[in-house]
Amino acid sequence: MNILFAGTPKPSAKILKALCDDPSINVVGVLTKPDKAQKRGKKLVQSPVGIEAQERNLTMFKPDDLNDLKLKQSIKALSVDFVVVAAYGKILPKWLLGLPKIMPINIHYSLLPKYRGASPIQSSLLNGDCISGITFMKMSEGLDDGDCIKQYEINIKNNHNKITLEKDLCDLSITKIFEILDMVKQEKYTLVEQDNDSATYCKKIHKSEAMINFNEPADEIYNKFKAYYEWPGICFEHKNIFIKIKEMSVIDDSEVNFYDKNIVINKNGLFIKTANNTIVITYLQMPNKNVISSSDAFNAYKDYFNE
Repeated sequence: MNILFAGTPKPSAKILKALCDDPSINVVGVLTKPDKAQKRGKKLVQSPVGIEAQERNLTMFKPDDLNDLKLKQSIKALSVDFVVVAAYGKILPKWLLGLPKIMPINIHYSLLPKYRGASPIQSSLLNGDCISGITFMKMSEGLDDGDCIKQYEINIKNNHNKITLEKDLCDLSITKIFEILDMVKQEKYTLVEQDNDSATYCKKIHKSEAMINFNEPADEIYNKFKAYYEWPGICFEHKNIFIKIKEMSVIDDSEVNFYDKNIVINKNGLFIKTANNTIVITYLQMPNKNVISSSDAFNAYKDYFNE
C-alpha cells in the first residue's frame, strides 16, 4: 500500500514510524508544517514528523500553501493509495482529498461528532469526561465532518493528563491503523454518516487560558491542570507575582484548618480555598526559578504565603 502521510506533532511521528516499520506499507511522501523558529536564537526547527521523515529519507513537503502549483505537480506525480492524516494542522483542499486511489483517512482523537476541531483531548479533560476515543474517518472538505469508518473507545482515568491521554490514544491508533487500512482496501467496511445536529466543536488553546481563578470550583481547576499540562500549564497570581502550578490534587475543606485565611502552606503542600473544596499544590514554580516541592517552598517562601 502506498501512503501519503500528513502530520506534525510527536504522536503523529510515532504513527508515521509504525507505518514505515510495517513491510506491507510504502510511505511515498510526507506532508508536515513548515519549520518553526525557536524562541531563542530564532533557529529553525523541524516538526517531530519532519524529523522522523528526514531520518528515514522520505520525500517530504512543508508547504505554507497547499494549493501551490509546484506542490500539486510533485504530489500528483506520486502513486498514492491512501492519504493518512494525523494532526496535520491544515485542512486538505479538494484536489488532495481526491488524490488517493482508495481513500483519504483522518485519525481524530475523539468520538466524532463530539469535539471536532483543534483540541479534542484538552476538551475532554476540561469537561471531566469519563470516555474518550479515536475515530477513523473518510476525509471531506469540512472540519472533521466526514463519514466514520470505525471508532474505538478508551476510559479516561482520574490521573490522565494531556500527555498521558494523548499517548494512550496514539498507541490505540497504532494498534488499529493496519486493521483499518486492510478493511478499507478490501472494501469490508460501512461508512457511518455523522449526526451534524449533535456535533460539538473545540477551539485552539491560547496562552491566556493558563490563568486560574480560585473562585472556580476545585474540580474545574484540576481539570484545567490536566488539560493544559503540556501547554500552556496553569498559574495563579499572588501579591502581583505569577506562580505556576506543576503538581496538584483536590481535597475536602475539612481536611485542613485555614485559620480564617484562604491560603495555608506547610511542608506537605500549598493549600488554597476554592469555590468548593481545596486544592493542594505539591510542586510549583516561581518566576524565573526552577520547579520546587512544597517542602522547599515552605522553607523559602513561608512568610510570603502566610502574610
